[in-house]
Amino acid sequence: MRTVDLAREHGLSTQAVRNYEASGALPEAERAPSGHRRYTERHAAALRAFLALAAGHGHAVATEIMVAANEGRLEQSLDLIDRSHAALLADRAALDAVAAALTTLTTTPPQSRTPLPVGALAHRLGVRPATLRRWESEGLLTPARDHAGHRAYHPEDVRDAHLVAQLRKGGHPLPVIAPLLTDLRTGAPDSVAAALTTRRTRLHTRARAMLTAAARLDAYLEVRRPR
Repeated sequence: MRTVDLAREHGLSTQAVRNYEASGALPEAERAPSGHRRYTERHAAALRAFLALAAGHGHAVATEIMVAANEGRLEQSLDLIDRSHAALLADRAALDAVAAALTTLTTTPPQSRTPLPVGALAHRLGVRPATLRRWESEGLLTPARDHAGHRAYHPEDVRDAHLVAQLRKGGHPLPVIAPLLTDLRTGAPDSVAAALTTRRTRLHTRARAMLTAAARLDAYLEVRRPR
């Protein structure tokens, strides 16, 4: 096959195919006497595997997986895949924690009216005091000050800080968290739930892509296995 033949199946440019070969994601192609690349079914299977892996694991990880596979380091390829699956599982766990926190924070009234100092709240959330101060500088938290000028986090502030911490664990950037907190404070947490639903759908899509990638990689490994 010519470069254009390999690229056409996926709607790629010929330069993209050459770039994937240069990165090691595809095996090195033989050259015709004229200098043109000559690809085989092995390269076609490798390209299918790489593109499927990129959809499920990301471009950088997919490249690492394919380079290791092409160099005969199958154990390393499998290790990279396992780590990526573990990261997906951690994302799911964090998402579940966010959903649970949202339910608790929107249905359970504060149990204590005693404000917390910054150190105590940071310890409760498992973060550094500097992290709480950064959230404040971003407008996510607005603690009061006591008579000595120290931060005093009232129950509503503790609730907000708890939610920010859970959303951060779920991978939400600070600019996205700000409007979610506004909705929660105004009694309209529907957008928070919608954001979590969107995130969960993305994780499902990624999981399905990983399944497809596993099948394509297995097919490639079978093609390149010595007979």
